[in-house]
Amino acid sequence: MPAIESTRAATRWTTRIVPVFLTAAVVYATYVVVARICSKYIWPSLRGATPRDYGTLEYLLRSLNENGTAIALLVLYFIFLLLMIATYARTLYNANFNPGVTPLGPRAAHRQRAKDGKQMRQAYGAGDLEGRAYEAGPDNDIDSPGLESFYSRDVFVCETDGRPKWCSECCNWKQDRVHHSREIGRCVYRMDHYCPWAGGMIAEKSFKFFVQFTTYTTLYCAVVLGANAYALRRQVGQGASADAFFLAAIVIAAFFGLFAFSMTATSARYILQNMTNVDILSFRRKVYQLAVRVPRGTRSDRFGVIVYPLTKVESSPGGRKAEIGALKPNGHPSEEQADVLPASSRDDLATRTFAILGTGPGENPWDLGPWRNWQSIMGTNPLDWVLPIHHSPCANHESLESLYEMDHMLNQLRNRYGLPAGPPSDESTIMQMRDLRSQ
Repeated sequence: MPAIESTRAATRWTTRIVPVFLTAAVVYATYVVVARICSKYIWPSLRGATPRDYGTLEYLLRSLNENGTAIALLVLYFIFLLLMIATYARTLYNANFNPGVTPLGPRAAHRQRAKDGKQMRQAYGAGDLEGRAYEAGPDNDIDSPGLESFYSRDVFVCETDGRPKWCSECCNWKQDRVHHSREIGRCVYRMDHYCPWAGGMIAEKSFKFFVQFTTYTTLYCAVVLGANAYALRRQVGQGASADAFFLAAIVIAAFFGLFAFSMTATSARYILQNMTNVDILSFRRKVYQLAVRVPRGTRSDRFGVIVYPLTKVESSPGGRKAEIGALKPNGHPSEEQADVLPASSRDDLATRTFAILGTGPGENPWDLGPWRNWQSIMGTNPLDWVLPIHHSPCANHESLESLYEMDHMLNQLRNRYGLPAGPPSDESTIMQMRDLRSQ
């Protein structure tokens, strides 16, 4: 697929320049650590060598005969360098070519054409009958494409009326934890942030590799910083002047090391809490509405319910038609349900009823506990924790329970609202349908 780039020209150019800058920093660090500090450790000293022959520091270190120190530094340096490059390459690829964007809705192309046309008319002062604002509100069609992917699961995030959230830019229903990025103009699964340093959008498909990259960058910078600080201390201790190469390497390694460490620490916190940068912005005030599947016929004064698939009502005297499915919070049908088209018993058994339950402020439906949160992002195999091989397990959306695993919070909500501990069994439905076929 084509690269998903920022919609802003300045950000696009920054994203393209940063890798060049990072490559130059790594090349410089390699020259300093390998050529000026370590390389002369592993070869025997030449008699009669002077500081002028190999440089002041090389002469001093060779005369100290610290082969073991040089070998250890070289091994650590290249291990972390290779891991850093591998994780950066994986992050760069996924952030650009596989960020985890959701499909555009059928009306998205029409909306973009209308938007472009409006901008053109504003620019040239043209006016016509098509100059009206394009309506990008939720799709009111009860057979709207994509709805079935929500009610085929046992729980999903919804609005207060029981329908999924809608993106007016992408003209499509928003799955759980999907957010629209103005930076790339698309909805993204489990979006975290747009990072020019990492080459693009950090989200579901790239967050794990991004954390590995910042971790190895921290360790790499620590090796560079330690090697140069050690060499500089030995050099000054021998009465020589400080080498500008080592001072520059220390400054660069300290800057990138502190930056990478702060990103690693922040990302580790998000992993253990199963949150993202977007989630944390309004975490203390955030309230989620969840559509939780319940047995058919469930009624309560404490929550509303909605029945999927949505059904139509017959035309009212004014010629108005509406979809039906949502019930008022008191559990009684709304007024439009008086003229519902008759449904067969078989159709009734094909429906699913969902209770609309609200969380409390600051409650995270996806918090599985620190250990399971870690596994949902980094994987269950320790090898996956250190190598950029597989995507995060949370990127697998084949479960029919929910798009992202819920556990503690969902059980608490069911208990809080007096609902059964788990989703209703389909056994009774199957038996009833068999009875209908036998009649």
